[in-house]
Amino acid sequence: MATVHLRIGDLVWGKLGRYPPWPGKVVSPPKDLKKPRGKKCHFVKFFGTEDHAWIKVEQLKPYHPHKEEMIKINKGKRFQQAVDAVEDFLKKAKGKEQDLTDSDPEPSTLERLGAAPGSGFKWESSPVKDDPHFHHFLLSQSEKPASSMEPISKRLKIIEEDTGSTSIQAADSTAINGSITPTDKRIGFLGLGLMGSGIVSNLLKMGHVVTVWNRTAEKCDLFIQEGARLGRTPAEVVSMCDITFSCVSDPKAARDLVLGPSGVLQGIRPGKCYVEMSTVDPETITELSQVITSRGGRFLEAPVAGSQQLSNEGMLVILAAGDRTVYEDCSSCFQAMGKTSFFLGEAGNAARMMLILNMVQGSFMATIAEGLTLAQATGQSQQTFLDILCQGQMASTFVDQKCQNILQGNFKPDYYLKHIQKDLRLAISMGDMANHPTPMAAAANEVYKRAKALDQSDNDMSAVYRAYIH
Repeated sequence: MATVHLRIGDLVWGKLGRYPPWPGKVVSPPKDLKKPRGKKCHFVKFFGTEDHAWIKVEQLKPYHPHKEEMIKINKGKRFQQAVDAVEDFLKKAKGKEQDLTDSDPEPSTLERLGAAPGSGFKWESSPVKDDPHFHHFLLSQSEKPASSMEPISKRLKIIEEDTGSTSIQAADSTAINGSITPTDKRIGFLGLGLMGSGIVSNLLKMGHVVTVWNRTAEKCDLFIQEGARLGRTPAEVVSMCDITFSCVSDPKAARDLVLGPSGVLQGIRPGKCYVEMSTVDPETITELSQVITSRGGRFLEAPVAGSQQLSNEGMLVILAAGDRTVYEDCSSCFQAMGKTSFFLGEAGNAARMMLILNMVQGSFMATIAEGLTLAQATGQSQQTFLDILCQGQMASTFVDQKCQNILQGNFKPDYYLKHIQKDLRLAISMGDMANHPTPMAAAANEVYKRAKALDQSDNDMSAVYRAYIH
């Protein structure tokens, strides 16, 4: 194969990990970002995302000669948007080179993260050592950014709001870039379901030392082949590891894992870290936090927003609360499994926020299903309804994928229907305790209960559609 010679400004197709080739441009790397030792590579800024990374030369192809080939083999709305961005760039360039790395950050990012104009606060961004893609966004009044080579706690002066909310934010897809420096701490992981499997795969891929356990032991086999170690019980995993994550189905499973026979509590020793990633109620988190810390352990909750697909892609959003030092110790793990993580203060806050998010998502999914069935009942084309919807303000990958799956009769679980119904139930209960009305969630919950009665529990949440047609 002939060697392809590339230079700054060339448009290319770049391959990152298991992701499809993506259009990008060869650009100059930041001055403080060194080229990987011993590797022939170019620094590429990808279109349609905020990603930029060193890409090996064998993973790069010139843009124009391979354009038709790539468009034929790659599909998806985001991919098409990226190609459109290249074409738009070419039109605007008119023969003149433009450096993509000089573009200003979107002003809406600051607004979205809560730093309102005139508030006196700002979100400071500091790249993690050796990983320019994963940033810490911290609400701060500090005037000068400190050295990026210092520890997180020293790098930025943090002034928190009442919630204590800060965040770590990554640019689009962190689990696919190879610049993450894995922690030298031994990692344990309990629970290899839809979410846990993808998380563990990305932890291993990024070089973490991981010991796994699952109630159904056979699920561990694949990860053992990928380099994981096997723990015979939750207690053994905790005793062998410095930080142990768990991701199970509901509050009862989370309690049983900690308090049951050969459970986590039996392996906790002073200094051991336990991170609860399950979506549960705040009361369960408070109970688990208390029993873990009573044994000298350190506790963090870190439920994840996303789906099986986002878990596999390392694109989850992590909501963390509890021991701030554990949050910092988990930095490389969170980079491997997600695109963004937020620290929300005291234990229980992440559970509350996650239930609110899932309440909104579950209610929205039920409404979309209701719209599709009403369209059919009134003689309207469901596909046309979806096409119109995806051209409006509610357009999103979530809407497009869920509706397409419904129209194709594909209800393979990406997020179990029984789990979203559980989250709605817990959110409604949380509203009751706060004396706050949740009538929309209550209505959606009844529809999901109907779907469960129709044996849809183990299907995707989009199977709520079937509650309207039976």
